[in-house]
Amino acid sequence: MTDESNLQLTPKDGSSLTLSKARSGLIARGRRDAEAIARQAAEPIDPLSETRRLAEEGNSDAQYDLGHAYFTGKGVPQDYTEAVKWYRKAAEQGDAAAEFALSGAYLLGQGATADDAESFLWCRRAAEQGHARAQTSLGSTYDWGHRGIARDDSEALKWYRKAAEQGDAEGEYALGEKYSFGRGVAKNYAEGVRWYRKAAEYGHAKAQFYLGSAYSGGRGVAQDYAEAVCWYRKAAEQGDADAQRNLGFAYSDGSVAHNYAEAVTWFHKAAEQGDVDAHLELAIAYDSGRGVAQDHAEAVCWYRKAAEQGDTDAQHRLGVAYYYGQGVAQDSAEAVEWFRKAAEQGNADAQAWLAGTLGAHLRPD
Repeated sequence: MTDESNLQLTPKDGSSLTLSKARSGLIARGRRDAEAIARQAAEPIDPLSETRRLAEEGNSDAQYDLGHAYFTGKGVPQDYTEAVKWYRKAAEQGDAAAEFALSGAYLLGQGATADDAESFLWCRRAAEQGHARAQTSLGSTYDWGHRGIARDDSEALKWYRKAAEQGDAEGEYALGEKYSFGRGVAKNYAEGVRWYRKAAEYGHAKAQFYLGSAYSGGRGVAQDYAEAVCWYRKAAEQGDADAQRNLGFAYSDGSVAHNYAEAVTWFHKAAEQGDVDAHLELAIAYDSGRGVAQDHAEAVCWYRKAAEQGDTDAQHRLGVAYYYGQGVAQDSAEAVEWFRKAAEQGNADAQAWLAGTLGAHLRPD
């Protein structure tokens, strides 16, 4: 029987090696390899190593990408200061996306001290290079007088148009608004609808709402309630409170088939976002039991929310609730207080309560 330990192996260099020594060498090498793999596993892996290498070599695209990673916290811990550092490096090389990002950092004070002048400067640089979102932002600056810049409707219109012509949905919406309301340009409902539609088809919720309004009122397009409801629904499902309220009106007033329960559903969604008209409509629904179980206390709750925002109809109705003690403890003095608030704003019903026989009875000495 052969003793394996004495078998001779002949490597390429001609030296002799026993099998047992070879095995020992392989085991040692395997152990070293395993230790190396373990060390690599323990060491943190930088998923942005290549991006970082390119950024440090001066590649502006990589500098922007690295800045964006730090800004969003994707692949690295979020660090606005580090983000601004890399955005600036790219921006100083003329990278439009980085210029716009740096503008936003200065506007919001994220990673840099808030500075309207610096924000405007970098936004304009990006816009002049054709960055669509920067063009819309610059248009908004001129439209509303932000960042220490005086309002200028013609400049706003110019930059909105540049962005819109590149297909920027926010720019399209803003241009539609300009034409619809005649700000900085002759009012032109049809042109407004044209731009609203472009943004709406891209999914812009507020453009969808205004397109629905155009169909509802027949402004710039043939009146079509079904089409109005279609666009209101698209916007409402994205959470637009104006659209949710108007969709509620469509179901309650019969613009589409009457469905009071559906109306209440949409009024509730809008009301939860603070829409004052929806507060009032929801209160009326609870008061009358239309589309929802009658609940005078719940009605008073929603009347109060609308009344505290200055809605005169809600103030008047809240006064009535206090006078009759419906949904709230009866309190004539509180009733008078709410009637007075509504009357002072010109609400005829509240004025009648205060001026009539009942009003004379309620009026304190």
